[in-house]
Parts: sequence; C-alpha cells; structure tokens
Amino acid sequence: MSTIGKDTSPAPELADLPELIRQWAKELGFSDAGITTADTGEHAQRLQDWLDKGYQGEMEYMGHHGDKRYTPASLVPGTTRVISVRMDYMPTPDSPKEALTNREGAYITRYALGRDYHKLIRKRLATLAKKIDDSVSGYDHRAFVDSAPVLERALAQRAGLGWIGKNNMLIHPKAGSFFFLGEIFTSAPLPIDPAFETDHCGSCSACLDKCPTDAFVGARVLDARRCISYLTIELKGSIPEDLRAPMGNRVFGCDDCQLVCPWQKFKKPTQEDDFQPRHGLNNSSLAELFLWTEEEFLKRTEGSAIRRTGYEGWLRNLAVGLGNAPSTIPVIEALKQRANHPSEMVREHVQWALARHGL
Repeated sequence: MSTIGKDTSPAPELADLPELIRQWAKELGFSDAGITTADTGEHAQRLQDWLDKGYQGEMEYMGHHGDKRYTPASLVPGTTRVISVRMDYMPTPDSPKEALTNREGAYITRYALGRDYHKLIRKRLATLAKKIDDSVSGYDHRAFVDSAPVLERALAQRAGLGWIGKNNMLIHPKAGSFFFLGEIFTSAPLPIDPAFETDHCGSCSACLDKCPTDAFVGARVLDARRCISYLTIELKGSIPEDLRAPMGNRVFGCDDCQLVCPWQKFKKPTQEDDFQPRHGLNNSSLAELFLWTEEEFLKRTEGSAIRRTGYEGWLRNLAVGLGNAPSTIPVIEALKQRANHPSEMVREHVQWALARHGL
C-alpha cells in the first residue's frame, strides 16, 4: 500500500519495534538484523559501471529489471524501509583448507554442502514478517532471499551489518563473512540503524592476491568471467582452457577469497542442521562423484544448490578437477569411463583431462 500522505514520523509502537525485530530474528535463528532506508546510495552507480564493463559475463539477468535491482521502492511500491538479516552457514566440524589440498578430493563451496538455504530462510523471514504485521497493522511487508533483483550486500551494509570488503563480500567484524543474507521490504517507517561506514580491510590484499584465476580487476571489482564460482555454476558452455588448471579441485563454487581473509578467525559455526554436509559432499573423491549417474546426481542433490549447475555442468567441472588431480588409477579409470559420453562438452573436458595425464 502507498505511504503517500501518511505521517512518516515513527509512531510510539514503531519506535520500539527495531529491538523486538532483533529479538524475534535471533529466536528464529538469525545472527543479526538491521534496518535501513529504501536507498542503496552509491552502490547503484557501482553496479551500473560494473555492468557497462561486461564483467557479468553470461549473467544477463544482472542487467534486467531496470532500476528495480537498486531501488527497493521500484521493486515493491510503497517500500520505505528494508530489514536486513544474516544467518551463519559454516558447517562444523569442517576443514576447508585441508579439503583444498587433497587433490583427489572434490572441493564444494561451503554454503552448498547442506540443503539449499532459500526455503529455510524464506520460511523464517515469513514468520518474522508475520510477527511484525501482528504488532503494527496497516503496513505491507515482503520477504526476499536471493530470489529477486535486490542489492542485498549494499542494503546490509547500510543497515549496519558489516562492511563490503575488497573481495566484495559483506564482512562482520565479529563473524567474518560465511553467512547468508535476507531482506524484508516494508512500508512501515521504522527507525533506522546507522550504516557500517568503517572499512576494516586496511592495506590487506590477501583476497585479491590469492584468487586462483586472478578474477579481481581491483579492490571490490570482480570480473565474474574469470571467477571459479561463475565458471562452475553460471557458465553453461565450455570453461576457457587457460582457467582450467588454476581451478584445481574446486568443482562447485570457490571460497578462497573468504578463507584467506584474516577476519574469518571470527566466523561463527552454523546452528542449523540443514546446513550440515549431506551425502559426504565435504569429503568425497572426484572420481567417486564423476561416476554418479544422472539419476544419482538428481537424487543426491535434491534440495541442494548444486542442482543449479545441471548434470552436464557437474561432469564438466569434475573432469577439470580430475585433470588437475594426481595420475592415480582411480582418476585415470574414471576419466576413461566418460571418454565417450554423449555430451560434446563433457567429452571435450574429459579429453583435456586425459591429455593432462599424458593420455
């Protein structure tokens, strides 16, 4: 509903609501919550500059929707405030750095080891929105979890949940960056929290220096076309040959620019069972995963973010990982079993991998 003509000064009950929202959010499993205006500030221009340079690659959806991505009130008319929440997802126990050094093992980004976060967080946000609606009637509330054109990191920074680091991740000084974000757009003129203005990255450039594929053009500027997360998830065709060897054993996503960040020493383990690893995906071998049939892939990735890459993309990624693995019998035999795969794309990457082993 429109708020035009309404008194936008906080009513007494609205003035007390932010503290209640934070309390309810923590009861629902969120780590933190903040409130900001429906304004993304300078982040809107940064997005446009990034798009103009073509750094989005095949992610054409990043440029769709006009100003809806950076203007909340255009996406949901009447929006005056955005409630931003975060939820930690790092599983326990977990040793991502050890997983990266096991060249015969498959490395999967830590957020994808468990169930897809969208459904869980959306349900919790809907409950939070209902609590708000029960407290102050006459306003609209709509929840988002990476499901609409929303500049969620920009809004979270403006809501006081952290600063945007040189790796483009939102970083909280007491929790690192291994967390999901979600938002509630509301027409209620709630009191806002101060934005997180301090940049704690300082002179550190570990994330920029340690990117396996040199995807960072500079601080806070990522050329997604070189990013392993893009290559293994968003890209639908062949992975450029010059980027295959640097990918190592990363077969779905990449966490390197987060893992090397000094602030990760403050990361919080998840309290959600749904985010714990399923089907042994935190310690599976490349060869084992490569031999999954399509039926096995669909069964074992049910309710998982890994489904996004599709079965052919999954085999493509694993073939690259096997090409970078030691020349052991399981590695060679797995590749040979897929040498005549029906997919031209899969065959191409298998042939590349076999050539890496001198075959």
